[in-house]
Amino acid sequence: MSSTTETIPTYDVVVIGAGFAGIYLVHKLRDDLGLDVKVFERGGGIGGTWYWNRYPGARCDFESDYYSFSFNDEIQQEWDWTERYAPQPEILRYANYVADKLDVRGNIELNTTVTRAVFDEASDTWTVSTDTGVSARARYLISATGILSVPSTPKFADMDSFKGEIYHTGDWPHEGVDFTGKRVGVIGTGSSAIQSIPLMAEQADQLTVFQRTATFTVPAANRPITENERKATKRSYKQLREQARRAGTGVLVDQPVGAFGEVEERIVRGELERRWRGTGFGTTSVLSDNLRSIEANNYTSQFVRDKINEIVDDPAVAKLLEPHDYPIGTKRLALDTNYYDTYNRENVKLVSVRDTPIERFSPAGIVVGDTEYEFDAIVLATGFDAATGALERIQFEGVDGRTLTDAWAEGAKSYLGLAVEGFPNFFTVTGPGCPAILTNVIASIEHHVEWIADYITYMRAEGITRFEATPDAQAEWVKHVADMAAMTLYPTAASWYMGANVPGKPRVFLAYIGGLHNYRDRCDQLAADGYVGFAHASDGAPLKSEQLTVGA
Repeated sequence: MSSTTETIPTYDVVVIGAGFAGIYLVHKLRDDLGLDVKVFERGGGIGGTWYWNRYPGARCDFESDYYSFSFNDEIQQEWDWTERYAPQPEILRYANYVADKLDVRGNIELNTTVTRAVFDEASDTWTVSTDTGVSARARYLISATGILSVPSTPKFADMDSFKGEIYHTGDWPHEGVDFTGKRVGVIGTGSSAIQSIPLMAEQADQLTVFQRTATFTVPAANRPITENERKATKRSYKQLREQARRAGTGVLVDQPVGAFGEVEERIVRGELERRWRGTGFGTTSVLSDNLRSIEANNYTSQFVRDKINEIVDDPAVAKLLEPHDYPIGTKRLALDTNYYDTYNRENVKLVSVRDTPIERFSPAGIVVGDTEYEFDAIVLATGFDAATGALERIQFEGVDGRTLTDAWAEGAKSYLGLAVEGFPNFFTVTGPGCPAILTNVIASIEHHVEWIADYITYMRAEGITRFEATPDAQAEWVKHVADMAAMTLYPTAASWYMGANVPGKPRVFLAYIGGLHNYRDRCDQLAADGYVGFAHASDGAPLKSEQLTVGA
């Protein structure tokens, strides 16, 4: 590290966020490239999403064997996962284990929130400011702020009047919450609610769930991993990892049996039943056209609705729990443990606020229409400002002082989900426009970190001091992402994939749906061709760029 005349510490790279991406960036850029790396993390510990999300039942919805780093064989051989789908405490322990193994803590400044980042066109560097008064300057700025890191908190009338406690699943007290003997209200039935409601119901004297939109959820079939399974996985890790890299979601899944109408119904039905019992995650991939054909999707959706009616005793409650608002799979499919069974408990009540919304909070609880529900505590399970929320909380100022918020006023735009036109020397790990939110995110993180490291190596070798996504390349990529999505049922759902869960957020599909394997190939080819789509400059020279043609 060197110091400027302004006494602002100068680094090669400043990273925002110390989740899995931030941890790997320190290791890769510091240890493999020899760069001086500084990380700012707003939390009091490392782990990102898994540091903040401590609500009851929080766990990963990708199997533990895949939701882990693959770049270091010693780490994957030493670490033992205990459950098929790891719970939050175990994932956080893993993140800390990796951080210690790689000795990255010395590069990370905790309890420090980046508030502003300004690009200096004269020096081709970024100056970063924080809420603690600490500043830093760097050639490269990398956001590793996570996809699901900013809670989306609704604004109901008179919320401040409620005399009890209000919690958000995305910002849960680290000491936990004991609901024993309490009357608890839960607003929302998304993934965090689906995971936490069964456990809260076991504690609470009375649990009332307020549901606006019913959500498709399928059984996780979670269980402990046996010692024989653990040993077999470790013996096969090399092959499993390579196969996963060539998979669309970054994990190995059962293949479809065929397209709707081309396979006998008894075969389709039998496979749906098998996957439902084994783990419902594969339910939506039984039919190869499930996300392209509404007929195929209706068949899968009805299968799940039938299961709800088999599980839930009260037909009226089962009817409310049936999702009809969107095609299955067009919102992130939730995995649960006894979610639908929970509504058979005498202490659990489901209230639909679809037609009669929540009117306001009161000192005693929540008012819906003419009814006031009284609570000791209220839980907001209302999700996240996904993909872009953390970035838009920071005042990024690029070329000519233009802010990222202004650049994204009509929706998030990027080139490859890795860079934004007008913001030179700035990388966005798992940014909008990449496949990360539809994949095992750690697989996407590894790819982005490694690709960024290779690009920085290339620029340093070529004497390049500035890179920037070109307007044409970004526009073509944004159109390509949108065109791909338009070929599917995804845009028909008001999902957080579209930013629809945040009032006022522009509706733009935030993910590349072509699969992680195809995306990797695209990025590798662009790199091999001289990083086409990026403009380059050296020591203040004019930007020069390669031409780009985005294929289908």
